[in-house]
Amino acid sequence: MDNGGKCEMVPDFNLFISSLSMQALILLGEIDSPFTHKKEENLDQAKYVIDTISMLKEKARGNLTDEEINFVDNILYELRMKYTAKTGKL
Repeated sequence: MDNGGKCEMVPDFNLFISSLSMQALILLGEIDSPFTHKKEENLDQAKYVIDTISMLKEKARGNLTDEEINFVDNILYELRMKYTAKTGKL
């Protein structure tokens, strides 16, 4: 079916989690903010995003593939380690 040359994006769980992860990395000061083009930290907001990813994983339990579970677990591990390195707490 011709979609008029438009790129059709299909919602994808891993892509959604990746976008949240990118937000967390920006808030952790790991990568430049797309707005200021500088590294900035907001650790309270970073924790909120990390906790949101964890909540989504729990709410989606039973509906995720093994690949999705592994992906989220890896993302959460990396983000929690970076958060802990900056704050000394989990």
